[in-house]
Amino acid sequence: MPLPLAPIAAFAIRYGTVAVATYAFARSIEPGRRDQRHEDALDDAPEGMTAHRDNEQMNATARVRRVIRLGTDGPGIEIDAVSLTRIRFRKV
Repeated sequence: MPLPLAPIAAFAIRYGTVAVATYAFARSIEPGRRDQRHEDALDDAPEGMTAHRDNEQMNATARVRRVIRLGTDGPGIEIDAVSLTRIRFRKV
């Protein structure tokens, strides 16, 4: 019994297109750089959420720090997620 290639071809074209688009997008992104001043600002952010508003802008920070373990005495991983946000409002 011959293998029907139409369903396999549609699957290959669909996921091949996604793979090529992902590769092209990854190649177009500039490599980032690590700035110690930014690293220090992220380390100084308090846990939880904060917000501050001035006349022209609003600043917000959010930090979540958690340790996830496999079992009670098993190996663990620490997750430290920090976000700094600035939103400016200007009349034009």
